Amino acid sequence: MKQTVISLVTPHVLTVVDLAKLSETGANVDWHVRDAVAKAYAELGHLYNARDLISAYIEGLESTARDVGPGHRVYAGTLKSAATLAAQRLKELD
Repeated sequence: MKQTVISLVTPHVLTVVDLAKLSETGANVDWHVRDAVAKAYAELGHLYNARDLISAYIEGLESTARDVGPGHRVYAGTLKSAATLAAQRLKELD
C-alpha cells in the first residue's frame, strides 16, 4: 500500500487537535503537545521526504488554528503552539 502525505501527517495533526479540545476545558496540555510534536518528528523525521512531511504537518496545524472561530482562543493557541514547536525543530532536518 502506497502511503500519501495526507495519510502520514493527518493522524499527528488530529492528535494535537484532540489536545486542543482538552485545553478548552482548562486542562494543562503543554507537555502533551510537546510530546505529540516529538512523536511526529520521530515517525516522520527519518523518511526521505521528511522536510515536506513536517512542513505539511506545520501547515495543517496553522490552517486548523486559522479556521477556528473567534470564541476559541485557547484552542487556537494550542494549535499555534504546536506549529511553532514543530517549526523550530524543522531546522534540525537540514
